[in-house]
Amino acid sequence: MADFDWKSTIRINISTLWMTGLWPKHNDKYELNLYLLYAIFIIFFFEVFDVLTQAINVFFIFSDFDALMKTAYVLVTELLSVLKIYYFTQNVRIVKQLLATLDRKAFQPRTVKQKVFIEKDLKLWTQMYSMLWMSCMGALLFWAIFPILDGSYRKRQLPFLAWFPFDFGGTPLYQITYIYQILSTCLLAIGGFNVDTLIVALKLFAGSQFDILCDNLKNLNLCEGNPKEKLKSCFQHHREILSFGESINTFLNWIVLFQFFASAVSLGLVMFKLTTITPFSSEFYSALSYGGAVSVQTFMYCWYGNELILKSGNLAYAVFEADWSMASIEVKRLIIFFMLRAQKQFTVSPFNLFQLSLDTFIKIFKTGWSYFALVQSVNIQD
Repeated sequence: MADFDWKSTIRINISTLWMTGLWPKHNDKYELNLYLLYAIFIIFFFEVFDVLTQAINVFFIFSDFDALMKTAYVLVTELLSVLKIYYFTQNVRIVKQLLATLDRKAFQPRTVKQKVFIEKDLKLWTQMYSMLWMSCMGALLFWAIFPILDGSYRKRQLPFLAWFPFDFGGTPLYQITYIYQILSTCLLAIGGFNVDTLIVALKLFAGSQFDILCDNLKNLNLCEGNPKEKLKSCFQHHREILSFGESINTFLNWIVLFQFFASAVSLGLVMFKLTTITPFSSEFYSALSYGGAVSVQTFMYCWYGNELILKSGNLAYAVFEADWSMASIEVKRLIIFFMLRAQKQFTVSPFNLFQLSLDTFIKIFKTGWSYFALVQSVNIQD
C-alpha cells in the first residue's frame, strides 16, 4: 500500500500560513531573504501596528465605559492573535519537524481499514475548519459594513475605535484608513485561526496514531512467528507517539494558555455586548458571529484534547484483545508490562495547569459567564 500523505488535508492550512508570512516554505526557520522582508511587512505594518493603534486609544476612552467595552472584546482577541503569531514564528521549526515525523514508516497505516478511519477523522477536522472560517468571515463582514449600514461613516467613524498619528477625517485618508483596518483585522484573524487549526490537526494526527497502534495490537498473533519482536515493534511505536505528543504539548503551552484566558474574557464581553446593542442589527450579527468563532475555536482545542485522552486509554484493552492465549510466559509478562504502562492516559495539559477536555470547555463558558456578570454589575453601578 502506498504511503499515506498526512499533509494533504492541511495543505490549504499551510498555504494560508505562507501567504500571511508565517510559513517559510523551503527552510525550517526564517532566513535573510525576500520572504523574511515580506513577513516583517505583513506582521508589523498590518497586524502589530493595527493592534497598537487600538491599544493606545484605550487611554483616551478609559472614562467612557460604553466605548471601552466596544473596543475591549475585539482588542483582547487581536492581542491574542499577535501573541500566537509571535510564538508560532519563533517555533515554526518544531511544527515542521513534527510534520516530518509523520513520514516515518512506523506512523504509516498498514491496512485499508486504518486508512479509512484516519480519513474519517480528517474529514471532521475539515468540517470544523470550515465552521471556524465561516464564523470569522461573518464577523469580519459585519464589522466591515457596520459604519456603512448605520450611516456613521458620514461622521468619519472607523470600523474599530483607534488612534492614528494623523487626521483621517478627510478624503482619501478616511477611505485608506478604513480599508487598512479591515485588511489588518482580516490578516490577524486568518493568521490566528490557521495557527489554531494547524495545532488541532497535530493533535488529530497524534490521536490517529493511537488508533493505528490499537488496531495493530488487536491483530497481533502472539502464538506464531517471533512474538517478542512484534511486541517490541508496538512498544517502540508507542514511545514514538508519546514523544510526538510531548513535543506538541511543549509547543502549545503558551498558545493554549493565552487562548483559554482570552476566550473566557471575550465570551464574557461579547455576552455583555449583545445586551447593549439593537437586536438583529449588523452589529448584533457581528457580535454573534464573533462569539460563535471564539466558541468553535475553543471547542476544537478541547474536543481533540479529549479525543487524545480517550484514544490513549484504549491501548490496554487493545493488547488484551490480541491472540496471546497460547503465548509463552515471557510474552505474557511483556503484555502485562505494556498494559500497566498504557494505563496512564495521554493528556494535553499546558504547564500541567489544566487538561484539554470537554470538562474544561464547560468551565471556560462558566468563567465567561462570571466575567459577564462582573461587567454587568459594573455597568449597573455606573
